[in-house]
Amino acid sequence: MTQDITPVILCGGSGTRLWPVSRKSFPKQFIALIGNSSLFQQSSTRLAGKTFAAPVIVTNSDFRFIATQQLAELGIDPDAVLIEPEAKNTAPALLAGALQRAKTEPNALMLAAPSDHLITQEDVFHATIASGVEAAQNGRIVTFGITPDRPETGYGYLETGAKDGAGAIALTRFVEKPDHETAVKMLASGNFLWNSGIFMYTAQTLIDAFAAHAPDMLKHVQAAMDNAKPDLGFLRLDPPSWAKCEDISIDFAIMEKVDNISVVQHTGDWSDLGGWAAVHQHADADGDGVALQGTSFAVDCKDTLLRSEVDTLQLVGLGLENIVAVAMPDAVLVADKARVADLGNVVKKMRAAAIPQADTFPKDHRPWGFFETLILAGRFQVKRIVVNPGAALSLQSHVHRSEHWIVVAGTAKVTIDDKVQLVGENTSVYIPLGAVHRMENPGKVPMELIEVQTGSYLGEDDIIRYEDVYARS
Repeated sequence: MTQDITPVILCGGSGTRLWPVSRKSFPKQFIALIGNSSLFQQSSTRLAGKTFAAPVIVTNSDFRFIATQQLAELGIDPDAVLIEPEAKNTAPALLAGALQRAKTEPNALMLAAPSDHLITQEDVFHATIASGVEAAQNGRIVTFGITPDRPETGYGYLETGAKDGAGAIALTRFVEKPDHETAVKMLASGNFLWNSGIFMYTAQTLIDAFAAHAPDMLKHVQAAMDNAKPDLGFLRLDPPSWAKCEDISIDFAIMEKVDNISVVQHTGDWSDLGGWAAVHQHADADGDGVALQGTSFAVDCKDTLLRSEVDTLQLVGLGLENIVAVAMPDAVLVADKARVADLGNVVKKMRAAAIPQADTFPKDHRPWGFFETLILAGRFQVKRIVVNPGAALSLQSHVHRSEHWIVVAGTAKVTIDDKVQLVGENTSVYIPLGAVHRMENPGKVPMELIEVQTGSYLGEDDIIRYEDVYARS
């Protein structure tokens, strides 16, 4: 490849089929499901290096700091981070990425990729991408199909046609998720690939496709870009313009309508890790098909996945078969492996029953780090707070609560009204009700403290902010 490819990585989705690990407030792309890094980090690493330019990231306001922090851990500096005002599916998100890149290089090659796929054979993947470059440079939209190994009903398919040259094959049509009988026939024919949702094109090629087949969306996304506001290194797309965009996938909006589309077959490993059965399939398992993750232990089990997310919680399986058991600090899933595909509907029922664990974690990620609730009672709450090096919470006060801070690791720089002090390990400080205060981490390692709140109301909305480096209200 002689031309660098700009990845546009989509990481705004909220998965429910991997509950309770993946939830609306912290979805699967930011979680280490297989290996020691998150799927988003694995995708970003896979799409970095000498053949790739800095990525364009498309996410939402809730995940913008998580995404940039995980990129910073890898030493990756994105070309741009676009903030969607609301979820509108993949079509407007990918168009926004193309418009952003076209500002400086309309003929730039771009690779659209979800952030939550598992691909371990990176050399095979890179060779697959290289096979589609010439077609994309010549004005084709190139999609990448996965070689199927079973009659899968959970994926869309691509029907292939004659050779198109340069490793690309003419795409006959997209096929929606089939029933089992149809999937068996498609697998037997040898003319169908799984639809990976990965596409390559020049920025101008995609823009031209929208101009021809979705001109209203092009108008609205262009307006959202023209009226976008810079925000702490992010680019926040204009909400009124974005709200006018149709909520539609790139497949339905563009790919099923254009006549300049080709497909390249990927013969390496691939999974969208769409559920716990897929995680079990790709996890390290013993001869009995038992996969253990975290602090878990199995006796006389078969074809079972046990995962504990809590170091102090030992998950033990005895005599289990075809079971998925996942333990979190606030929720436990025990399911027949054949039923885990129904988890999305289970989460909907939990929401309808107003069960908070459906969407939220006890650990709450913030721009400066995270906190987690250890104890919550009627008039007091105990939290563990971790502040990243160089980060600071907002200058704030509370109407209904006072706080005690006990530093257990690192050093905190604490402001209380007009007094500023350094608070070291094994030292505490008291924040009276109504005092204007702030905590900062002036060090080079994470600072950790225990916060004890007491008062008549302990909600997160009991905050009056006076200054905030993250521009929150």
